[in-house]
Amino acid sequence: MVVVKESDLKLINKPLVSVDWLKSNLNAPSLKLVDASWFMPGTPRDGFEEWKQKRIPSSVYFDYDKRICDHSSSLPHMLPTAAFFAEEVSLLGINNDDDIVVYDSAGIFSAPRVWWMFKVMGHENVAVLDGGLPAWENAGGAIDTSAPSAIAPSTYVATFDASRVIDKHALLDGLTNGSVNAIDVRPHERFLGSVPEPRPGVRSGHMPNAVNLPFASLLEEGKFKAEGVLAELIEDAIDDDKRNVASCGSGVTACIIALASEQALNKPVTVYDGSWTEWGGDHDLPIVQGE
Repeated sequence: MVVVKESDLKLINKPLVSVDWLKSNLNAPSLKLVDASWFMPGTPRDGFEEWKQKRIPSSVYFDYDKRICDHSSSLPHMLPTAAFFAEEVSLLGINNDDDIVVYDSAGIFSAPRVWWMFKVMGHENVAVLDGGLPAWENAGGAIDTSAPSAIAPSTYVATFDASRVIDKHALLDGLTNGSVNAIDVRPHERFLGSVPEPRPGVRSGHMPNAVNLPFASLLEEGKFKAEGVLAELIEDAIDDDKRNVASCGSGVTACIIALASEQALNKPVTVYDGSWTEWGGDHDLPIVQGE
């Protein structure tokens, strides 16, 4: 008698999938594709409009910046409540038992944010397409340029996982008592505070005792570096005796290291949702400039 493990029944077992994998599984009944393309403020591009014009077939658009976010917060694209997330994801036709593959049009940039959001909301079978839409197109993957079809809503239930997210109060406590290791993934110049922050009113510098691992160092030509390289880079930044927390500018690229750590080391990294926009903008919170 052959015993089949539950993990063997899952279409997705790791947080990253390749273009070849997606080509082989594109027509799987449980597969749902999600376009999470988003661009920094001031960039003359619109992810939603681009999705309407060109997308991987059957993909839906996930707007975490203006729609599926906490509309009561003054901070950009903060995580919504589990109830609101479930309501919006239901409108995208996604079910709890779906295998979700998220991609973006930059290669690897905003898709890990949506991967992380689904993880926070208790969804296990979710992954990011390595290389995103550019890699898919370069490999000759099918592209849909027709008008998007109407989506049949589903019923999604979110189960909030508090271990995957942290607020400024818990982070400050953890930095103060030494139980948290903060990993800042912004470029080194911003970490040092030697250049001004792009958002008005946000101070330059970093959190006390934070380490710097720029997210760009994990990527190469729009894809993640090899697992062995990722493992070495991340091992140098994490602390196995503390809760590892990733921070960036506004909670987007911090999710890149969270995904990379699970892919290469099977080690979770918590994300500080408010990131430097909140921390640097709150003059009651401590900052350090220089190394």
